[in-house]
Amino acid sequence: QVQLVESGGGLVQPGGSLRLSCAASGITFSSYFMSWFRQTPGKQREWVTSIASSGFTTYTDSVKGRFTISRDNAKNTVALQMNNLKPEDTAVYYCKATLNLAYWGQGTQVTVSS
Repeated sequence: QVQLVESGGGLVQPGGSLRLSCAASGITFSSYFMSWFRQTPGKQREWVTSIASSGFTTYTDSVKGRFTISRDNAKNTVALQMNNLKPEDTAVYYCKATLNLAYWGQGTQVTVSS
């Protein structure tokens, strides 16, 4: 049974930081392409960043220089370090694991507000 469990969301002021984590089980984690998406009410889920099994990373333009994705294959986790957060980063953040099939976590809420 595959499980992806996100954690680390919360309320933060503009300019602050949060670190999200996604713990995977039931998959050969090191082989999977891992991604973070986010979604706000009434909008489509938006891709944020990905990390390949090789460690190669890609980011959507709006988070470049502020967000960093990383993975720990020994712990089966992928993290998203978010710095200099802006109100427009407010969303539910989802972890996704992709190989032949795709799996999603349940999401964690990030709210950036003063």
